[in-house]
Amino acid sequence: MTEQEIRVRMFAMQDQPYAEFQKKLIPNVDPDSFIGVRTPELRRLAREMVKSGEGDAFLQALPHRYFDENQLHAFLLSEEKDFSRCIALVEVFLPYVDNWATCDQMSPKAFKKHLADLLEYIQKWLHSSRTYTVRFGLGMLMQHYLDERFEPSFLEWAAAVQSEEYYIRMMAAWYFATALAKQYDAALPYLQQRRLDEWTHNKTIQKALESYRVPEEHKAYLKTLRRKG
Repeated sequence: MTEQEIRVRMFAMQDQPYAEFQKKLIPNVDPDSFIGVRTPELRRLAREMVKSGEGDAFLQALPHRYFDENQLHAFLLSEEKDFSRCIALVEVFLPYVDNWATCDQMSPKAFKKHLADLLEYIQKWLHSSRTYTVRFGLGMLMQHYLDERFEPSFLEWAAAVQSEEYYIRMMAAWYFATALAKQYDAALPYLQQRRLDEWTHNKTIQKALESYRVPEEHKAYLKTLRRKG
């Protein structure tokens, strides 16, 4: 399929009320760029294109015109299993990622078996000047390195990210809230010692209080750590 043929397929799957919903959910993206294809449909299309070998040309067709095309691109990368190829394609695509949804839904399968090799790229992404590249780096650090691959130094990496960007701060808060759920003893000092900016500090606590994975006794203590200016 050519890029135009893929676009025709997308418009055939269009759900206009869903497009209107997405416009409100992702307000920083051009509202005219939303086709309104639901995520399960895009994932199915991505798998179909991978199976048929038709995804390669689409991955080279940057920049895309529509938000939904960027979503499809992210899902195609998520299906990629070759690490070296995947990293190269992700590096090309990241500068075009302009919203939290595309950023957060890109989760390549290839990364899972190459976590040692992935770390150098995460470090680079965390030092990027691009909002969604940094957010992606934080997201990968949260997804892959808070369980058996956890190291306390990774918390330092996340805490070192300094930004006024809302979507970076929100991901940082999500990261530390998840760390409180999974690595409480290591993460807690970052709040006790006020290592995070006030907004991220308080948002971390809010997210931890909303999490079913954080025990009630931990939540009770976290409430006492809220900052009030």
